[in-house]
Amino acid sequence: MLTRLSLNEERKPMSLMDTLKRWFGGQSAPSTAASQPRDTSAAPSVAASTPATPNASVRIHPAVDGGLKAGSDSFSGGTLHCHCASDRVEVSVTSQCAHNHVCGCTKCWKPEGALFSMVAVVPRDSLSVTAHEEKLEIVDPSATIQRHACKACGVHMFGRIENTDHPFHGLDFIHTELSDDDGWAAPEFAAFVSSIIESGANPENMDKVRGRLKEMKLEPYDCLSPPLMDAIAIHTAKAKGIL
Repeated sequence: MLTRLSLNEERKPMSLMDTLKRWFGGQSAPSTAASQPRDTSAAPSVAASTPATPNASVRIHPAVDGGLKAGSDSFSGGTLHCHCASDRVEVSVTSQCAHNHVCGCTKCWKPEGALFSMVAVVPRDSLSVTAHEEKLEIVDPSATIQRHACKACGVHMFGRIENTDHPFHGLDFIHTELSDDDGWAAPEFAAFVSSIIESGANPENMDKVRGRLKEMKLEPYDCLSPPLMDAIAIHTAKAKGIL
């Protein structure tokens, strides 16, 4: 739940990620073994890892269709790569992500055939481009989130908000599936679910889609999650002098 600071509460310096977790109500991921590269050869099949459910045939995103993989409290970041066979764009992140979720909007990059993208946020100062930055371009310069994509393969490597008045300024948006490192926080909810219709999803299947998301413990919202919507409202109220 979102934690609100009382007017008389002593304010101590906190890192941006600590502030993010406190302000947004981000949850720590269940502890697992220390971070290490994924061994996909031993990964269980969908049938073995996911019990049969009424909506099990609905495919949401390749990274979650086989079941959610818990993150690690000790995880401190990893490396993201584009899909090029050579000269791959590399982005390094030196922190755990927060508010990982699947998103149905039409702007976020998603793998071919996926209904949803998978998006998380990290502190802006924890992200850097460490290889082939020359291959990046901004998809839509007029968009609030400046999505930096590889010009060769089209994969979105990170999104950045330059407007200092925006409530999410200081956070970068990433796709953790682009990393081979284990430990990233698992998705927590589904955002902008209705928007998949705008991408061509059959409206008649929406009940099954929402049913599948609930089976996976990804609460479906047609906006952002309540803590994030509260965070936006708090930012707006502070800007108006109400808080």
